[in-house]
Amino acid sequence: MVRIITILLLTFSFQQAGFGWGQTGHRVVGKIAEKYLSKRALNNINKILWPANLPMSGTWMDEIRSDTAYDYTYTWHWVTIPEGQSFDPDVQEPSGNAFTALQQIITALKSDTLSAQKEQEYLKMLVHLVGDIHQPLHVGTGQDRGGNDVRVDWMGNPSNLHRVWDSDLIDSKQLSYTELAHYLELRATPDLKKQWQAALPGQWLEEAMKLRSSLYDIPEDRKLGYQYLFHNFPLVEQQLLKAGIRLAGILNEIYG
Repeated sequence: MVRIITILLLTFSFQQAGFGWGQTGHRVVGKIAEKYLSKRALNNINKILWPANLPMSGTWMDEIRSDTAYDYTYTWHWVTIPEGQSFDPDVQEPSGNAFTALQQIITALKSDTLSAQKEQEYLKMLVHLVGDIHQPLHVGTGQDRGGNDVRVDWMGNPSNLHRVWDSDLIDSKQLSYTELAHYLELRATPDLKKQWQAALPGQWLEEAMKLRSSLYDIPEDRKLGYQYLFHNFPLVEQQLLKAGIRLAGILNEIYG
């Protein structure tokens, strides 16, 4: 009995930790990025990631949470910016955050001094971190663990606001990552691509912060369903598309 309770508690804690976009979302970001890579960049990246590819590498940083060797990356999935403030290193986790880790990884990949194994790991982390920063609840206020503490009912099932945005909204569409990526790519005009790739990571944080209030616009009974989906899925689509296009811009700069 004690063993069963322990397993249940660990499972509950694991579920509440928050994983950025769910598997589909992270793979969508990688798939979109592939479309906008130069031929040279795509070839270089495929060699580094083989036998994986860009879309499938997007979830690696979540998968390594089960390996204690990567415990140092646990806090790299989010960044804390209280309401009305800007990024402040002093309020971040001592072990790091998504924004700082992203910048350090980009610098390291550009240096061309990494071992083959470390370059592959950093490239996988880059794919994931770009996605995470575009999930608005990963740019949290520091008050409710990025919405993990906000209990809600999603389509009749218990959930929390963070999980709704990580995966519930996306999974409700019942699309594969390739189907969703293709659908989103149809709206990516050259002007949008140029505009989005011109924005620096610090601006990505500002965009996420501006979206946060709309994410918390939930009914008093905290029952979320088709109305919430209808009003918010366009934001999900926008953020996934932005992340994919911006990831491609960074990768072209490094490997193109």
